[in-house]
Amino acid sequence: MKPRSLGAVARAIISCERCPRLRRHCEKMAREKKREFKDWDYWGKPVPGFGDPRARLLIVGLAPAAHGGNRTGRVFTGDSSGDWLYEALHRFGFASQAGSTGRDDGLVLTDCYVTASARCAPPGNKPTTKELENCRPYLEAELRLLDRVKVVVALGRIGFETYFKANGGKRERGKGKSTTPTFRHLGETEMPGGRILLASYHPSRQNTNTRRLTREMWYAVFERARQVLERPEV
Repeated sequence: MKPRSLGAVARAIISCERCPRLRRHCEKMAREKKREFKDWDYWGKPVPGFGDPRARLLIVGLAPAAHGGNRTGRVFTGDSSGDWLYEALHRFGFASQAGSTGRDDGLVLTDCYVTASARCAPPGNKPTTKELENCRPYLEAELRLLDRVKVVVALGRIGFETYFKANGGKRERGKGKSTTPTFRHLGETEMPGGRILLASYHPSRQNTNTRRLTREMWYAVFERARQVLERPEV
């Protein structure tokens, strides 16, 4: 697919029916709802990316949460992972406010675009390999249109591997580098065209509650992204 605008990509995502299992799950969650959100009119559809079309920073996450993005219709909005993400983006000058509650909350991203590996909330937060493959063309389309991106922050191993595949499974050659980069927190990979791929643990409750990912570790990712973006050659 080669849409000519991010709006066209978003429309294609919202109307997508490629993964019946995921569509059934999202619709089921939208009907049943979580008690604290019983008065919400859930989005219940695939969730498009969000942000600045001239972004130099791209965030690639896993998937919308059943009662987060699947409820609000905005990626990383309405759950604890989103709280961590937008607070950090605000702290480092990429977001107009430190939190996001819904599509009409006034949040504006500057020089940053947020997207995901899967656009539907998967049962158990575990999309299948086939479902990720079905969704990857949307990320590939976003990458073609977001032609100013210099730094990609991949959240979690799936986000990391999905971006690498969407990029053609290629990295800069030479310097004794292996073909496939290894995922590790704060790991850096040079990609073709000069992009830098930064890896981070995903800010899921499982990682933040166990302190596998601390605030200091999290902030270090965005501090490094800002450093790269402010280099004279960038």
